[in-house]
Amino acid sequence: MTAVMAGVLAVGMTACASSERGAGGDAAGGTFVFGAAGAPKNFDPIFNDDGESFRPARQMFDTLITYKPGTTELEPGLATEWKSTPDGKTWTFTLREGVTFHDGTPLDATAVCANFDRWFQMKGAAAQSQMIYYGDVFEGFAKNEGDASGAPLYKSCTAQSPNTAVLALNKFKGAFPAAFGLTSFSISSPAALKQYDADAVTQSGDSFTYPAYANEHPTGTGPFKFESFDKANNTITLVRNDQYWGEKAKLDRLIFKIIPDENARKQELAAGTIDGYDYPSPADYQTLKDQGDQVLIRQPFSLLYMGINTKNNPKLKDLRVRQALAYAIDRESLVRTKMPEGSAVAKEFVPPTVAGYADDVTQYPYDPEKAKQLLAEAGAQNLTLNFYYPTEITRPYMPNPADLFSAMSANLKAVGITVNPVARPWNGGYKDDVQKAGKHDLHMLGWTGDYNDAGNFVGTFFGREKAEFGPQDPAMFAELAKADSIPDPAGHAAAYQQANKDIMAKYLPAVPILTTGPAIVVGPNVQGVIPSPLTDERFVSVSKN
Repeated sequence: MTAVMAGVLAVGMTACASSERGAGGDAAGGTFVFGAAGAPKNFDPIFNDDGESFRPARQMFDTLITYKPGTTELEPGLATEWKSTPDGKTWTFTLREGVTFHDGTPLDATAVCANFDRWFQMKGAAAQSQMIYYGDVFEGFAKNEGDASGAPLYKSCTAQSPNTAVLALNKFKGAFPAAFGLTSFSISSPAALKQYDADAVTQSGDSFTYPAYANEHPTGTGPFKFESFDKANNTITLVRNDQYWGEKAKLDRLIFKIIPDENARKQELAAGTIDGYDYPSPADYQTLKDQGDQVLIRQPFSLLYMGINTKNNPKLKDLRVRQALAYAIDRESLVRTKMPEGSAVAKEFVPPTVAGYADDVTQYPYDPEKAKQLLAEAGAQNLTLNFYYPTEITRPYMPNPADLFSAMSANLKAVGITVNPVARPWNGGYKDDVQKAGKHDLHMLGWTGDYNDAGNFVGTFFGREKAEFGPQDPAMFAELAKADSIPDPAGHAAAYQQANKDIMAKYLPAVPILTTGPAIVVGPNVQGVIPSPLTDERFVSVSKN
């Protein structure tokens, strides 16, 4: 979605406030238990950037614009219409009328603007550092105190009328309007934000502490409301919001049961103690189908990469060494032996379905001898690298992180590199060590696209200085910023194609490994789960026989 929308972009999804749960003959009521692969960091969308935190948030919150189920297409959310000025700097949203937050306060333009102002005016390095998506999309705060260092994109938000919010930006950005649908930019109740001290994020060493709003009182407008997070039993319980503005949820209750081990999730599904789970092992697809379960495979929109941090080891600043790492990895074997059907080797950091993908990038086929040659030329034959990988998590792009790490580290050792493995838990360890502290030399991470724009991939990864990759060439940042600033769709795509070529040939801040479309599995008595390429499944439509 790269074009500037000069007129009304979308109309037509009207509130279905009069719809009764169970309409259409589906079973109504009951409880749906979903096996989550990891614990959420918290429940305040603005402080999150991972799927296990977003999954419950998506059921409780709404965004101004959302995505049509099962696609990357935009459709109305809390806004029934949106339009921009020709320069893309001013966006006007027409809001639904009669929508209330879970605490009973009204959703209006003043509430919408309060959310945008809150994000922009967020104080403290700890809080800002946890606003990953805001930093990537809006680039800066009223006063930058955390990771963000850019000039702010956000200018102001004005409540032109109770149901008209006007957002002013300082420049065009290709992410919009699609980025208005990001879960991080969900709209919270301003009253609840104030009551529960929502901005009070603190940091002690590598650990972050979140306020009552984020942990106990998330308050959106979504089809489900927060009831509890029982940490002793690893269960998050949501209940149906009977005041929801749209079609009511068919379920009475939605429970997320945190089960980090994929095999344990499989066993619980077979035992009937859960009704579904995400990221089943590709080796289990047929077994699951044979026992009557529904294996729903998403369209590929995820990417795994091996990141390279140039800060700690000076040898990694040499492009030849980074190229050697790329040649050393047998990506074809990884795809063939570790990933589900439909996965493919990634030639670059953008999926082939995204405008801006370049067919003719520099490629790094598996070539151990070439890797050894480049290491020798760079004087890096005795290279020792700290390779971080996560535990207690399954991600769309790495269904079994330990297995993938084992294969990649073996490839690196085969070309003479000494690998020091460092395993860290996903939350409260790995992500902070890699994305905040930059303690690693190499790491595994990836991305499931949030919307269909090249900037959501390469811009998010490499658009600014990050601890994850260490010091980078400012020319790369400038090239990506220029591509993102071009309103014309053809010019926008062409600029990203060139940027992708240069990233692979001149910069190589990481090694693209593979693209994939992971599955989600549910029991035979479950209806209404629509697999999303964005992993943006909403359970409002789910019912059980």
